[in-house]
Amino acid sequence: MSLPLIPAPATATVHEGTLLVSEALGVVASGELSDAAARFVADVRTDSGIALTSVPGAATAHGPHITLLIDKTDIDDVAPAAGLRADGKAITGDADERHGLEITSEGARVWGPTPEAVHRGLTSLRQLIAAHAQDGTAALPAVRIIDGPRFAWRGLSLDVVRTFHGPDVIRRVVDMCSLHKVNVLHLHLTDDQGWRIEVPSRPTLTEVGARGASGDRPGGYFSRTEMADLVAYAAERFVTVVPEIGMPGHATAAISSCPELAPAEAHSVDLGDGTSFGLDGLDPARTETWAFVEDVLDAVIPQFPHSAYVHIGGDEAYMPDEVHAAFVGRAAELVRARGKRVVGWQEIARASLSSADVVQYWMEAAEVEATIAGEALKQMAPPELLPILIGNLKKAQHDVPSALALGTRLLISPSAWLYFDRPHADASSDAAQEEARGRVGMPLYPAKSIRAGLEWDPVDDTPGVESDAQIAGVEAAMWCETVETRDELEFMLLPRLSGLAEKAWARRKPADWNDYAARLGHQSALWQRRGWNWLRSVEIDWA
Repeated sequence: MSLPLIPAPATATVHEGTLLVSEALGVVASGELSDAAARFVADVRTDSGIALTSVPGAATAHGPHITLLIDKTDIDDVAPAAGLRADGKAITGDADERHGLEITSEGARVWGPTPEAVHRGLTSLRQLIAAHAQDGTAALPAVRIIDGPRFAWRGLSLDVVRTFHGPDVIRRVVDMCSLHKVNVLHLHLTDDQGWRIEVPSRPTLTEVGARGASGDRPGGYFSRTEMADLVAYAAERFVTVVPEIGMPGHATAAISSCPELAPAEAHSVDLGDGTSFGLDGLDPARTETWAFVEDVLDAVIPQFPHSAYVHIGGDEAYMPDEVHAAFVGRAAELVRARGKRVVGWQEIARASLSSADVVQYWMEAAEVEATIAGEALKQMAPPELLPILIGNLKKAQHDVPSALALGTRLLISPSAWLYFDRPHADASSDAAQEEARGRVGMPLYPAKSIRAGLEWDPVDDTPGVESDAQIAGVEAAMWCETVETRDELEFMLLPRLSGLAEKAWARRKPADWNDYAARLGHQSALWQRRGWNWLRSVEIDWA
């Protein structure tokens, strides 16, 4: 019997019997688990309409109930996670996510060594209740699960620059992440098209840099109060928000906001659609540049107290290699001097790094070769820009070997499988979605099916990587050049986020498409109740 859970648990044994979940079922927790219990009760009511009863831990619960416990029993039956935590916590210490869930006709028990572990177990129980909910009750199978993640960093990078997604949308994305046991939300906060975070000493960054977005879309930014609320909301659901401040490239918004950063002669390429592609980056030879970088880091870092990392970008900087390397090296030093660790896109491997840094691998080798040889890039890029883009792509083949030679771990985000801005290949059963499917998604990328997002492996399909120990984690990227609305964002995220969760958490190899598709189909009942939009792929039998 396959349980309707995503990601799949490490071990699950189904027994005879059922547990009837109804409003009469009590949830018993005390002390440090009381917050987790309250969130669980609220989530189950939203997910299924069933209003469970909260029972104080000191009280005696009559009849069947759900008990939450801090307990290490049997968790060593599952190996600790590989990789690194975005919050810097110890994988087998304060942030051990391994847990147990046991359901019998007498009730349910969820346990683990940390509140986060219990939260992960409750997430599985949430999914089971939602999948079996009918007319105010849910009959759950008796089962014993011992589970834990394959990788410690399971992330989603979200572009809020090309389209500004405000706090309400971000909270919905956090809820999606939490449901899928995705524990990192990496916010891409700055780029050529806009600047989305407050820096009090540089007010023009938001006064000027946040005015617009791609095309004629409205701009916006997160105030410090809004960002604090979002970071806290995520932390309550055990999701760490990691900030990205892109540099030295992708700096047009910064340069236009702070005139002292502007080069003596601007370099850009007209894209022919009323926009231009900026080739100017921050100049490491200028004192104004480093005063700016320090101001930004000093303002941004305190806004993300739970993140041990600052993402410095480092990608697509169209400048001489030695200039780029000098910039990345100094920026990394400034981050470390402020007590944080460095993560950046794979191009930072062309600079001097330490083994504590993280390199985010995104240019998958076969797709890079196909892009260079294909016609799509030639049709999209103006002739004067094409050789610049191709030159950067060709350098990519050396990035992963360079990072691994330094002992730097990789954050696996290959464009071929984890760039969620590519078009959907699966047809939808919804006619309106068929129209969106032809419009939303970067035309540069070949369309990918939901199945293709499952049938790959972060180790086996990353050249040069031989074991989980070389990997920090797995992270998808959602870029928003073609995404203009919340519904379009969710349409591109779901059900792909489920595939990310399966790859980052589950230990099953090789992937079994039929089993996964059956489990995936059960998720839609919960998504529907949440009001989330998703691709109604005709390849899935949706609940």
